[in-house]
Amino acid sequence: MAEDANSYNLALAERVSVSQSRLNSLLRANQAVVEHLDLAIVLRRIVETAVELVGAQYGALGVLSPDGSLEQLLQVGMTPAEVSAIGHLPRGQGLVGALTDDRRPIRLRHLTDDPRSVGMPAGHPEMDSFLGVPIQVRGTSYGNLYLTNQASGEFSGEDEELVIALAATAGFAIDNARLFAETQRRQAWAMASAEVTAALLSTEEANPLALLASRTLTLSGADLVCVVRSSPDTEHLVIETACGDGEDTLEGAVFEAAGSIAASVMAGRQPRLIGDADAAELPTTPERKAGPTMAIPLVAAGHPNGALIVSRATGRGRFTAVDVEMAADFAGRVSVAFQLAKARDDQQRMLLLEDRGRIARDLHDNVIQQLFATGLDLQSVVGLLAPGALSERVSQSVDALDAAIAQIRTAIFALSSERGGRHTAARHRIIDVVNELVRALPRTPQLEFAGPVDLVVTGALADDVVAVVREGLTNVIKHASAQQVSVAVTVADGRITVEVIDDGVGIAPTENPSGLDNLRDRAFAHGGSFRATAEAVGTHLSWSVPYADTPQRDRP
Repeated sequence: MAEDANSYNLALAERVSVSQSRLNSLLRANQAVVEHLDLAIVLRRIVETAVELVGAQYGALGVLSPDGSLEQLLQVGMTPAEVSAIGHLPRGQGLVGALTDDRRPIRLRHLTDDPRSVGMPAGHPEMDSFLGVPIQVRGTSYGNLYLTNQASGEFSGEDEELVIALAATAGFAIDNARLFAETQRRQAWAMASAEVTAALLSTEEANPLALLASRTLTLSGADLVCVVRSSPDTEHLVIETACGDGEDTLEGAVFEAAGSIAASVMAGRQPRLIGDADAAELPTTPERKAGPTMAIPLVAAGHPNGALIVSRATGRGRFTAVDVEMAADFAGRVSVAFQLAKARDDQQRMLLLEDRGRIARDLHDNVIQQLFATGLDLQSVVGLLAPGALSERVSQSVDALDAAIAQIRTAIFALSSERGGRHTAARHRIIDVVNELVRALPRTPQLEFAGPVDLVVTGALADDVVAVVREGLTNVIKHASAQQVSVAVTVADGRITVEVIDDGVGIAPTENPSGLDNLRDRAFAHGGSFRATAEAVGTHLSWSVPYADTPQRDRP
């Protein structure tokens, strides 16, 4: 009896020692799992620790995507050659799928004992005993822990309990690592937002949109980022900036808005997340690749200014709701920066216009008046001088002052309004014509405007008015031999009148320049009139047409 008691006590002490040893191993395993915050390191440490804890030959941790499919598989025990021979992730069938669906541990002496087992793919190592435990994070399945080929041939109930305990710790470690990674990513997005905002508000940054696309590409782990804006015709979109795969061929590309991801988010003004499966069913548009995509509208002051399209290649991990949230926040901040930059540019333009207006007023109110007064004084001096060289020199000085006054008036008109590409005001276009032809004339023409010229003379009518001025001055250069020319454009009483008057030789009775026919045709096309009158000295061209109450728009 004493010997039996001693044997029992020794066996009990041995079991207690083994249990204590395994508990110590579990404590060390838990410590190993929680001591890192990098998610990739945490996941691999979980698998390595579980294999060591229960004496398994192979171990794997399958990470689940939001739709429940297997997104990532980290394994321990197989060689790179064996992994390459398998070639693909498990497809969620058999015991892998059962563990995902049931969310309860599965322990088998032999894999073939369970009817749900579907066998191994070609090239897969032989596996017999099996232990599978789900890993949950805040009640949601994050993934599954798979262990096979226990050293003694079978996983015990104690092995299962140890791995369940390890999985619980792993869940907290994964959650902490994910939160830490998300915090770091948010910080990176915030820093990028500050950088892009500073670039937009800086006058030194040559292409802030390229910086926006570049930072988004890096932070999102995407393969392609495009900044898409509307084209003038509103039926097409243009890729203003592209960064990533194929950026050289995409930048500047124009494509139809209908059916595109960019147009859909600009119309809805809400971000859109497209998974791998959804992306395959949608028509591929130039701004995105065929894989997972985030589409973020660039909205400011309630109006969409464009879209940020962020895409990955087919087969890469899908974007998450957190990715969309951070990208949308980033895009929103950048949109505000766009508005601030535009407001700054508008303010600078207004300051420039105000400064130009002040200069124009000073020239008109001070310089021209002083020159005019000086000219009058010189003219009075001419009357006191006897005819001769001195009188001629003073007269020439008076003529030079008149020419200077005409040139200053032209400069005043040029300062009075802003140039704007194809929307250049009619007044400016007429000044440009005069400046273009002035070298062929003895003196600078006197140019006068009256009435709301820039408001009324627009579109096709502006083209005709400019053509009339050009043709009138050209005729003076070719036929009149004039010393002085004046051009007047008047808007009054519902009509636009252009007058070109010179002091030349006049129109010969047999002369009928084709240019005059063109002027007449342009007037009749608008229901107006044209006449060329020979004066006592020179010629008076008058071209007059009615205008509509509503100003015309530029031609398309």
